[in-house]
Amino acid sequence: MQLISVEQVKARLDAGESLHLIDVREPMEHAEFNIGGILLPLGKVRNMETDEIGDWKEQEVICYCRSGNRSGMACQMLEMAGFTDVKNLTGGMLAWQDRIARTS
Repeated sequence: MQLISVEQVKARLDAGESLHLIDVREPMEHAEFNIGGILLPLGKVRNMETDEIGDWKEQEVICYCRSGNRSGMACQMLEMAGFTDVKNLTGGMLAWQDRIARTS
């Protein structure tokens, strides 16, 4: 698992890059604030209910959560499931809101 910063993701999104973002938080958290990732809660990743992202196994996948802990676990599980380029968003949505949303 590699790490990626909120600044790196924001710059790539601003450049119009299409990223495979996965929000592993719960639906209520996702509804409050998200950066456009698909919702795939950690429980589903843990149960390997990952069919909707199965086509991404050979592509870069960026996981995020509130602080980076759950997404770190999700990254490890996805790697065990055969995903080859998994990145964890360092600091999660807390870092995004602190460093990106405040300056936008």
